[in-house]
Amino acid sequence: MIGKALALFLPVASAPLAAQPTPASLETPPPALQLFERDWVLMNWALKFHDANRDILIDPGEAQAAAAAFRKIADANHDGRVTPEEYRAARATILTGG
Repeated sequence: MIGKALALFLPVASAPLAAQPTPASLETPPPALQLFERDWVLMNWALKFHDANRDILIDPGEAQAAAAAFRKIADANHDGRVTPEEYRAARATILTGG
């Protein structure tokens, strides 16, 4: 009886262990990729112009290229930084197709 109960318990008890994330799945995406993951306007723009392999995914290399291109569009005063106002203006330009 105990053997039968133990045989039923072990698969159930080990299931949560199998569902644990692996270290690779806990990695944080690169900052360039995070930019596009949190803004659907920029993601669609990046997919349209920077998805080099046309797999409908932005990989870290493509995200880096897209982020550099976005910085050129957004950095209106060319000081190497994108302020929140510059970000919003560039996003609005992209959203309107300009």
